[in-house]
Amino acid sequence: MGHIPSSKSTIDGSQRLHLGPGERWFAARTLPYRENSAQFNLHRMGFRSFFPTVRRTVRHARKLRNVLAPLFPGYAFVILDLSRDRWRSVNGSIGVASLIMGAERPIPVPCGIVEALVIATEASGLVRLDSDLEIGQTVRILSGPFAEALCRLVHFDVRGRVRVLLEFMGSEVSARLDRSCVAPAA
Repeated sequence: MGHIPSSKSTIDGSQRLHLGPGERWFAARTLPYRENSAQFNLHRMGFRSFFPTVRRTVRHARKLRNVLAPLFPGYAFVILDLSRDRWRSVNGSIGVASLIMGAERPIPVPCGIVEALVIATEASGLVRLDSDLEIGQTVRILSGPFAEALCRLVHFDVRGRVRVLLEFMGSEVSARLDRSCVAPAA
């Protein structure tokens, strides 16, 4: 099987997530809400995997809670060398439904996509989606009372905060947020 990961569960400077010769990133569908179980079992089986997470605000019963949530719910990324690794055992891992397949073999994720996410991941394991922000750009608020609202970015400051304009009841309202609370609107 693949290279045995370190005992740390966080990303150690993304060192263990660099691709070696013949290795590619592959996407695996996880069972609903079983991303953590899939990650644990893939690591236990010796596979190197990546589960990008972001901080999101969840609303429930009139209360707001900030939680760590998967960037791609229901999906994980696994490093495989199809000529070396026993890739079929990924499908049998607890928490994993199946690899994303072509005709008879897994389909690799296009080059550069997962690598960019790994680079944008902090030591805490959170993916920072705010590196490509530009003044005037439409952004989505990720956490707080206005989570999921679209707004226009108008200012950066040196302390890592941004000012955005929210359209609210027919007028624009200014709000200051931590830079990590916004991401480019897709």
